[in-house]
Amino acid sequence: MLSDNDFVRQSLELNLFFLRILKEHAIFMEGSFMKPNKNFAFQAEKLKNTFTELLKETSILCRGILSTEALNSGEFVTELTFKAERDTEKLTGIEIDSSITEYELRLTAEAYSNIPEALIRQVEVLNSKASNAAGEIICFKATVLQSVNACKMATTIYPMMLEHILREACLFNEMLIRLQNRQNVNPMDEFISQEIFWNDIMGEHAEFIRGLLDPSEAKLFALADNYAKEFHKLEQEAKALYENEKMLPEVTEESLKATMSIKDFKKQGAEGILSCKVKSIILPLLADHVLREANHFIRLLKHYKTLE
Repeated sequence: MLSDNDFVRQSLELNLFFLRILKEHAIFMEGSFMKPNKNFAFQAEKLKNTFTELLKETSILCRGILSTEALNSGEFVTELTFKAERDTEKLTGIEIDSSITEYELRLTAEAYSNIPEALIRQVEVLNSKASNAAGEIICFKATVLQSVNACKMATTIYPMMLEHILREACLFNEMLIRLQNRQNVNPMDEFISQEIFWNDIMGEHAEFIRGLLDPSEAKLFALADNYAKEFHKLEQEAKALYENEKMLPEVTEESLKATMSIKDFKKQGAEGILSCKVKSIILPLLADHVLREANHFIRLLKHYKTLE
């Protein structure tokens, strides 16, 4: 059973990362709907507001709790996040509360040796609310995906990207439920499942980037295509680890090198989009969004290497 300290820290780090991710999913979806589906845009706006409030609450509870590794990972916010939000708000007309980003940039690492009892109760309530909100957006995404696949709705989001963001919401909810139950998991099985999941996500990011670049960006297109192939190969190698765990250090090292490389590619792309030097239909916030997910995966991979 998880200790109170581990429960609080892991819960807050999980929420701080994923609540922002799901809030941004709602933003991307809101901006993707056509006039006949304005009611879906309204639902996405409501979900964005729900996740904004939960993220604000989490940010306040996080002071003095986060591990140094998590705080310095760049998975919560980057130096590009604030500008990406401001530019995306101007481009889409969707309101984005950037005061949360400013607040998160000032967060400090762990200070408590013993977590106050009141904070434990607050985190339990937060997890419950976050799980309910995750359940809502899971249903919303599934409905939109079903409509798109049935040719009853047009959006500017690929069907595969809808599946992609649906899986991320499901992972978040599953992890929240485990934490609420103070459930210990087999560290090896958990790490392998995470490595499979995030290698798949990184590969799909490369595919989305490839598809959203302007056709004239031939060099970037080719780089994205190579990353897609590399990560889907790594995903298959990670799946094979269930049969041969001895290969885990080697596969993990390959995943780390590849993720460090695609992180640099994503950062350069985000900077190019923010400075209007890359031709694409990628929103600035989406560029920063995928960068943060790479940073998250890098932290997971580095954490495993400390346990070897």
